[in-house]
Amino acid sequence: MIKVVLADDEAMIRAGVRAILSTDPEIQVVAEARDGHEAVELTLSCRPDVVLLDIRMPRLDGLAAAAEIRRIAPDTGVVMLTTFGEDEYITRALGDGAGGFLLKSGDPRELLAGVRAVAGGAAYLSPEVAHRVISQLDGGRMRRAAEARARAGGLTPRERDVLALLGAGLSNAQIGTRLHLVEGTVKTYVSAILARLGVGNRVQAAIIAYEAGLVDGD
Repeated sequence: MIKVVLADDEAMIRAGVRAILSTDPEIQVVAEARDGHEAVELTLSCRPDVVLLDIRMPRLDGLAAAAEIRRIAPDTGVVMLTTFGEDEYITRALGDGAGGFLLKSGDPRELLAGVRAVAGGAAYLSPEVAHRVISQLDGGRMRRAAEARARAGGLTPRERDVLALLGAGLSNAQIGTRLHLVEGTVKTYVSAILARLGVGNRVQAAIIAYEAGLVDGD
């Protein structure tokens, strides 16, 4: 039996997804969550094989919940189920370790296939998402973005603030003014950031900041 925790803040969506899953006698929804925080707690208490997560939820969104679930329960598969197919969501979800990404507008059979695949340790993308991924793979952009997010994720919040401004081309003095820090403190942060990212100069760090999505595109 494949045990599933279903997380979505809309009761009607949860009911519809549960109804689809119930058509497969080997899949059982063991618990439902209304937000990402509940999904994480239920993962710990129910130890499901798969967690189905909506992306936009209160308290803790699906992407953050996915990352936390992968940290606390690495053997639990994560499937993102959403109405949003934008590339940034796909990149973040897969970078955070999600094994599947399905659109709510897809064929119900995709939901069953996706849960089965991820429960078995495989990956599953709906056809529309797969098409987006293939187009993103040109030049390895998706892979680089996922790697950059993972590396930047190891920094402290303040270090990420400094990295974002460094990526935007600001000098140490300008960063200090923006963040209300003395220039010497900024230099210390920059040195620590370079060491944590494993890069040799500001240009390499700036590239990681950009690929990780820390730099505004405006």
